[in-house]
Order: sequence, then C-alpha cells, then structure tokens
Amino acid sequence: MDSQMLVSLGLILVTFALYIGISIYNRARATSDFYVASRGIPPMWNGMAIGGDWMSAASFIGMAGTVMALGYDGLPYIMGWTGGFLLLTFLLAPQLRKYGRFTVPEFIGDRFESNTARLIAAIATVIISFTYIIGQLSGSGVVIGRLFNIPAAYGTMIGVVIIAIYATLGGMKGVTWTQVAQYMILIVAYIIPIIFMSFQVTGGNPLPWLTYGEIVDKIGQIDRELGLSEYFAPFTESDKSQFLALMFTLMVGTSALPHVIVRFFTVSTMKAARWSGAFALLFIGILYLSAPAYAAFSRFILMTQVAGSPMDELPAWTQSWMDTGLLKTADQNGDGILQWTELSVGEDIVVMATPEIAQLGLFVIGLVAAGAMAAALSTAGGLLITISSSFAHDIYYRLIKPDASDAKRLLAGRIAIVLSTVIAGLVALDPPGVITQIVAWAFALAGGTFFPVLFLGIWWKRMNTQGAIAGMLAGLGCTLAYIFLAMSGITLLGIQDTGAGLIGVPINFLVCILVSKNTPAPPQHLQDDVIDLRYPEQMTYKDGEVWINDGTQN
Repeated sequence: MDSQMLVSLGLILVTFALYIGISIYNRARATSDFYVASRGIPPMWNGMAIGGDWMSAASFIGMAGTVMALGYDGLPYIMGWTGGFLLLTFLLAPQLRKYGRFTVPEFIGDRFESNTARLIAAIATVIISFTYIIGQLSGSGVVIGRLFNIPAAYGTMIGVVIIAIYATLGGMKGVTWTQVAQYMILIVAYIIPIIFMSFQVTGGNPLPWLTYGEIVDKIGQIDRELGLSEYFAPFTESDKSQFLALMFTLMVGTSALPHVIVRFFTVSTMKAARWSGAFALLFIGILYLSAPAYAAFSRFILMTQVAGSPMDELPAWTQSWMDTGLLKTADQNGDGILQWTELSVGEDIVVMATPEIAQLGLFVIGLVAAGAMAAALSTAGGLLITISSSFAHDIYYRLIKPDASDAKRLLAGRIAIVLSTVIAGLVALDPPGVITQIVAWAFALAGGTFFPVLFLGIWWKRMNTQGAIAGMLAGLGCTLAYIFLAMSGITLLGIQDTGAGLIGVPINFLVCILVSKNTPAPPQHLQDDVIDLRYPEQMTYKDGEVWINDGTQN
C-alpha cells in the first residue's frame, strides 16, 4: 500500500470512528429520538446539520465537475438548489413544524384525514429517497474505488456496508450530530484545495472567490484558439428551455424533498425552523460560491498542464484514475501528443482528482477523500432515516399495526434501513447516469409529487382529500413518464430528463385545483387548521377568531 493510500485511508478511518462514536453516544432510545431527535436541536446546529445533509455526493463530487464540463450551462444546479431553500424557509418549513408531525406523509395523511393519501405519500417518499441514495452510494464508490485502485463498483459495495452500519445506530438524533461533524469536515476539505490552486494559478493570491474570474477569461481565450465553444458562453451545451426547466426542477424539488423537510421538524418552534433555514443558507452558500472556482481552476490546469503532454509522459495520477474507468485518453490522430479533445474526464472525478492534478500533497488528497465520504454519508444517513420512517412510522405503525410498541417500531425502522441500503447498493453498482443526473431525477420526483400538495395544503383551505390524492398520482406519474420518455429521446421543447419537474409540477397544481373545486369542500375544522398554520405558536385560530394561547382573545 503506497503512502498516499495510507494517508487517505487513515483520515477516512479516523472520521468513520468519529461518526460511529457520535452515533453511539446519541443512540436513539425512543421513537421521538429516532424520527425527530426529540425536537431538541438548536437552530444554528440544525442549520449546520441541514448543510451536512444537503451537501451530498452530488454537491461535493459532482457539481464542480458538471460546471467544469458545461460551463455557464451548469449554473442551474447552483441557482436552483440555493433558491429552493428560500421557498422552503418562507413558504413551507415553519408551517409544517407548527403542525407537529414526524414525517411529510404523516402531515399529508392528517391534513387531509386520509390513509390513502398517507400511503401514496409514503410510497412516493420511498421512491424519491431511493433514487437519491443511489447517487450517494455511487459517489462513495468513486471515492473508495480510487482509494484502493479498484473499480468503482467494488467501492460501492464497501460503501453499502459502512453506510448501513452507521445509519442504523443512532436514528435522527445520532444522524443530526454526525451531520454537524460531517459538514465541518467536508467544508474544510472542499475549501483548502481551491485556496492552494488559487495561489498556484494566480501567482500568489489565495482568495479563489476573487480570482477565478480572470482564470475564466483565460479559459475562454484557450477555447477560441482550439475552436471550441467558450466556457462561459450561455446555452452552448443546452438550450434556454432546458436551462430554465432544470433550474425550476431543482428549486421546487429542494423545497419538497422529504429528507430535507424533516430536518425542520427537529427544532422546538416555528421561529427556530426559520432560523434553521437562514443558517442552512449561510453554510450551504460557502460551498456553492466555491464550486465555480473549483471548476475553473481544474479545467485551466488540465488544459495547460496535462493537455499537450506526450502520451508516454502523462502524470502518474492519470493511470490511477484510468484504473477506475472514470478517466480515458485516446491518441486519435496518432501524433503521440494528448490533445484536449482526446482527454475524457468523468464529471464525477473532478473534485477527487484535483488535488493530484494540482500536486497538492498527500494530506490534501486524503482530506478531500475524507470530505467526499462525509458528503456521501451525511446525505445517505438522512435519506435512510426518511425511508425508514416512511415504512416503520407511516405504513407499519399508522396503517398496519397502530398498537405496536416503541421497540417494535424501532426494529422495523432499522430493518428498513438495512434492506433499502442493500437494494440501492445493487442498483448503484451500474448507475443509470452520472451523480448529478440521478440526483436531478429525485428532485423532479419530489417537486412533481409533493410541492403543489404541500403548498396548497398550507395556503389554500379549499384544498381537499380528493385533490391531494389526484394531484400526487398525476404529478408522480407524469414526472416518471417524462423522465423515461426523455431518456429514450422523446422530449418537449428541448426539456431533458433532468428538467422533468417543469412537466410534473404544473400538472399536479392543475389537477389539485380542478379536482378540489369540483368535489365537496373539506370539513370546517380542517379549514380552520389551515388558517391556524399561518400564525405563530403563541396564537391559535378557532371559531373564526385568533386567540392567544393563554386563553384570551386577540
């Protein structure tokens, strides 16, 4: 085992020990611990945990690679994901927290007094979270595969075992505090390499957020010399309709993802939920403002220091990444020189390979590997808790066995975690797309299924059970159908599979409104509940009046 592998493995094992130790210390002993951490997480730490939950393998590993490959056309990932948190923080999270349930399916089932709606929401939650976790397991395979110089598929199998053990231990309480630690590790691992790269490529300036603009200009000049589409030219890799569709899909998907929404259930009040969203935006923004710099620096170094090299004198790191199957070279014109157009760099390896590309040393390479594993583990943990709660709480407890003891519910939840991890891992052995693409499907399904129902369920008192059921079925069905059609080459207005939310969400909204308008209004107490959600905890709406919770009329 070489020294690089030893350092990387050592850092990863140290962080694994930290995560497992935190999970054991905060082990869930009751269902409220397992599902919502007993609603006792302070807003700042919850915001950091949201950041850890959110910074998935797609954000850490895939996003910079996507922006490097697509340039301007990769920006919808940054704008859509960030904008979605504004929608969630202002329109959904505080109101959902006031309702006081454990899960999104539980809110839908109780808001519309329908076990059918609850079951549909629970099944949709499993589908969405399952799709998302495939991307995380695929990301862990990239990291572990490179670490041991083995195919990424074998790395995925190792990741499955690690994630299943780690997530089963602590439930939401343990996952929350491990996500705080994982955010700290991943953000340090993400920032340090671009500080060093900025120092290298700009001749001494260590502030990448201020320097990458001039590097983008230089990349544009190289692109013109090679006769390529300029890196920063808009709509060269996708058309405007796909750009807008993808941004919309990621925005509404962000605000409707069950595993993100449930994080706002772990705080004590509506006010704490709002502050959690504000802190989450701060912590997430640090990484998202850094991703374009990562992409620009990596592309510049590859174009100027690797492209143009003799084929038999390529850097040693290239062979290691070729062994994973994620980097390919081909001397197509037979001149013995590697041209830029002869270098195929997988989007999912850019962040992982950059420390080696920039020759940043063994410790930085190991730190990035540990950060990438933290990103994959943090999101996987949240997703597994969501899948577990949908099965054990919403289906097993609320629908099948209402008299189940806490011990049986916890056991059912842990069994669901193990089974879903293994099944998702089998799919991730041969992933159906790159990480960011798979994750975009999950966002499209979340937005198409849940966003209209949650939004109207909170803000429109006329929304009824029939509308919610019809809307979820129509939105989920149309979004899934469009993803499969687009994958087979059948598209509408140039919208690709990753922009399917722009198809599913409007259809869901339309069906919800039309069906609700043409069926009986919900009972008065449900309409009063909707109005009550708009007031702070200190106030309650009842009998057409707003009351202070000490019993006096406002």
